[in-house]
Amino acid sequence: MISQAVENEPANQKDWTKDAFINEVASHAVPLQASHGIRPSVTIAQAILESNWGKSSLSQQENNYFGIKGGSDGRKYATLEYEEKWKEIHASFRSYPSLEASVTDYADLINGGTEWNPELYRGVQEASSYQEAAQALYSAGYATDPTYPEKIIEIIELYELDRFDK
Repeated sequence: MISQAVENEPANQKDWTKDAFINEVASHAVPLQASHGIRPSVTIAQAILESNWGKSSLSQQENNYFGIKGGSDGRKYATLEYEEKWKEIHASFRSYPSLEASVTDYADLINGGTEWNPELYRGVQEASSYQEAAQALYSAGYATDPTYPEKIIEIIELYELDRFDK
């Protein structure tokens, strides 16, 4: 399961403005809409939520802006998981050379699913709105937070991220 990383802001964090962060993620997410069938608004909102605007330890140290687990270097990060109540666990996460590589791997995950279920995120791609896509992410198990869809939708609406959707 994928979930939000616990925040520990390192001294080397990038100094993104919100607009700069949105535009940087959008520059990578928009071209992937045609090839991967993922709404840029959802991709950008997830990057905002999962990385705390690029300020989380995971995004700063590993360029992992989507909380994608699966790293094999032995380094673990604290993360919160919801299983009837919130609990902190330590998990390995993927590491990337850049934000662009993180966005591309995220798009590949949504497009290709997992080893055990290649169709896992098909509902995200087939959704007729960003609201449906946000719910499909949660239903597929992308995050354990029961309010995840509402958070994604709120971010999209607050920052008018649907302007990036075609």
